Amino acid sequence: MADDEEAAALALKKKRTFRKFTFRGIDLDALLDLTTEQLMEVVHARARRSFSRGLLLRRPVKQLKKKLLKAKKDCGPYDKPDVVKTHLRDMIIIPEMIGSVVGVHNGKVFTSVEIKADMVGHYLGEFSITYKPVRHGRPGIGATSSSKFIPLK
Repeated sequence: MADDEEAAALALKKKRTFRKFTFRGIDLDALLDLTTEQLMEVVHARARRSFSRGLLLRRPVKQLKKKLLKAKKDCGPYDKPDVVKTHLRDMIIIPEMIGSVVGVHNGKVFTSVEIKADMVGHYLGEFSITYKPVRHGRPGIGATSSSKFIPLK
């Protein structure tokens, strides 16, 4: 009887375990503690070059980081932070930004993007599409000669 209870408890514990997030072999807690130089060694070559040329030292990037930190600090423990709007589509997502909500401009409107741990090393612009995807198979007015006979009410 005791063996059955232990087996059931073990099965329940095994069922509840979640996959631990790692970014190129570094878990989330260690990723948040990395310095800029250590982060440079982990990210891809294009991001490494941007960091070495002073991406994080530019004034707009510093202001964005400051606003994101303030928005995260001002919200409650289980709330989402306020949206911080930006035009910086070429900003590389760094671990400090995880959990923030950024409004990324796509040329027309600001698209709200919630930064998750999986997004580290990507650009903000990758998550805000700049065009409206083509919808094939929907003829509009003037698309074919038969569409001339569609009544316009």
